[in-house]
Amino acid sequence: MKWSPEAEEAVKKVPFFVRKRVRSRVEKEAKDAGRKVVSLSDVKGTKARYLSNMKSEIKGFQLDSCFGPSGCPNRAIESDNLIRRIETLLKEEDLLGFLQERVEGDLKFHHEFRVTLSDCPNACSQPQIKDIGIIGACIPELTDEPCSMCEACIDVCKEDAIVLDAEREIPQIDYQKCLECGQCIEVCPTGTIRKSRKGYRVQLGGKLGRHPKLARELPGVYSEEEVIRIIKDCIGIYKRKSLHGERFAEIFDASEYQTLAENYSEGRRIIGRS
Repeated sequence: MKWSPEAEEAVKKVPFFVRKRVRSRVEKEAKDAGRKVVSLSDVKGTKARYLSNMKSEIKGFQLDSCFGPSGCPNRAIESDNLIRRIETLLKEEDLLGFLQERVEGDLKFHHEFRVTLSDCPNACSQPQIKDIGIIGACIPELTDEPCSMCEACIDVCKEDAIVLDAEREIPQIDYQKCLECGQCIEVCPTGTIRKSRKGYRVQLGGKLGRHPKLARELPGVYSEEEVIRIIKDCIGIYKRKSLHGERFAEIFDASEYQTLAENYSEGRRIIGRS
């Protein structure tokens, strides 16, 4: 749906953690009213109704993906099924009921448990500031196919993680720099670089606010099943330790991180990410 420039500027002033919801609500209400273009008055009206009725909008969790069902144009992996499974899990855990028991007074959006899923490592800067951040990964590996030395992989790699060994006429991958985006695999014309494995990176315990904290990444790349189990483990920690609605980042400590890293490390640390 089209937006007027004034409407676009107005919605940018809505707090970022509810902006997607407000934007979706504005479009729905404008469409229901028979409008083809969202105006400034539409934004103001919806914003006022939405924020004044915040309590009824809270569901206990926030689950976001960068592009939603339309998909990421830079996908390292397709996560449509995973996000459906995560949403089902979060509903089954009844986080709204949990928060209603633990939080004194009205619930606010900042009380909700937050999960973000990104199909590529660009990640829209969100996984690092959420309770759980999940990032799609596609790990490259070298084959025995001769390299044409076309440098397409070097041109596409933003991390400078690939160099060409001119003497042996093969590329070399620096896995410490590699973010597993899979772009080098897509552009390699000879099959010298191919997919080793697809999966997900998992980051835990990020938040913004008065005391911001960046999420810490578990070592390795995980399958869909492992991601679901990690989320369940984290919710278990959250329910056990969040006595008054504290954010996951506030109660998730180094010992719990270490336990999760050890529980999911055997045979799963694919390459040298630390």
